[in-house]
Amino acid sequence: MPDSVYRVIRVIGSSPDSWEDAARVAIETSGHSVEDLRIAQIDQLDVKIENNKVAAFRVRLSLSFRYHEHPHA
Repeated sequence: MPDSVYRVIRVIGSSPDSWEDAARVAIETSGHSVEDLRIAQIDQLDVKIENNKVAAFRVRLSLSFRYHEHPHA
């Protein structure tokens, strides 16, 4: 495998149902803008509270993606 360079971005996903759904939302939505996602690391889990009840599950992720070399014109 040739040498590779990766970049890491941080995103937050939210779901009313679960942390797993929140992570899925973050990854799938990011995949529309960023190509070649490789690894997602969960950095933080939290919940949004409204009226003393859990209103949403939130996940902060670090996503890595690979830079692709483009030939010089």
